[in-house]
Amino acid sequence: MRALVKHHAGFGAELREVPIPEIGPDEVLVKVKATTICGTDVHIYGWDEWAVGRVKPPLVFGHEFSGEVVQVGERVKHLAIGDHVSAETHIVCGRCLQCRRGEAHVCAHTQIIGVDRNGCFAEYAAMPADNLWKNKKDLPPEVASSMEPMGNAVHTALSGPIAGRSVAVIGCGPIGVMAVAVAKAAGASQVIALDINEYRLNLAGKMGADHRIHSKEQDPVKETAKLTDGQGVDVVLEMSGNPVAIRQGFSMLTYGGRMSMLGLPTRTVELDVSQDIVFKGIQIHGIVGRRMYETWQQTAGFLESGQVDLTPMITHRFALEDYEQAFEQMMSGNSGKVVLYP
Repeated sequence: MRALVKHHAGFGAELREVPIPEIGPDEVLVKVKATTICGTDVHIYGWDEWAVGRVKPPLVFGHEFSGEVVQVGERVKHLAIGDHVSAETHIVCGRCLQCRRGEAHVCAHTQIIGVDRNGCFAEYAAMPADNLWKNKKDLPPEVASSMEPMGNAVHTALSGPIAGRSVAVIGCGPIGVMAVAVAKAAGASQVIALDINEYRLNLAGKMGADHRIHSKEQDPVKETAKLTDGQGVDVVLEMSGNPVAIRQGFSMLTYGGRMSMLGLPTRTVELDVSQDIVFKGIQIHGIVGRRMYETWQQTAGFLESGQVDLTPMITHRFALEDYEQAFEQMMSGNSGKVVLYP
């Protein structure tokens, strides 16, 4: 089969012919219908400091995908050939303390496909059957592929009360703009999107943001205060990982508010803990992955009910062999979700 391989310790990747993966008794072989590029894939493609310390080439990378089941292991009973599926990309041990107490999304022994083991930028992918979510057959494959990152947005937004509350989404990459839509669907009184990229702010508007703030042209703290009668926002969903934006997020949060953090800073962030955390009495939630499988049920519910429409944020589509153009588009910052079709 054709697969996009991180073939060496350096920039780029290579399209190669590799064997179709074999499956074990508890696994399923999926014919990939669509796969979407994540920021993690960009890190691997560009071979930054994080990738150097984590990824061991050669490796078929990519971790967001959907497809059709074409082979099932002998012990698999809940899936059948022809089922349309999306993948939970975190493969967990099921035995550690976190898994046993229902917190598998923070399993101490998590492996991520396309990072720690072969992934899905390929014609076929092998997955543990327990990691597959069965979809309705009329769900478009690029939307089904986007359920994994949308799950991050759902987990972040719904990690605390949101109905009737003001919400600021900092960072309008694909997950951020999905968080805008989720917050609106969950009943937020107003959703404020913040970014420094005009293209992505426009996407946030298409996904339902009530207000958009360009953080280099306006003071985010002052502007959010104006929009909340000087009270500050009730909920901040931090998706950027930018240290300056993180500090601004804590400053704009109201007393007793909630900060849910998905973005990953690349350096240490200095905070005024006394003024912005302790004396404000806020809650801080660190978000990783998706709750298994509560978040998947919520994500499917938003999509199947029509409360969230991902169409506006799926902006570019490429054949797998045009991967260089696809990654260039992602790295430009002027895109929503970029799809590759094997």
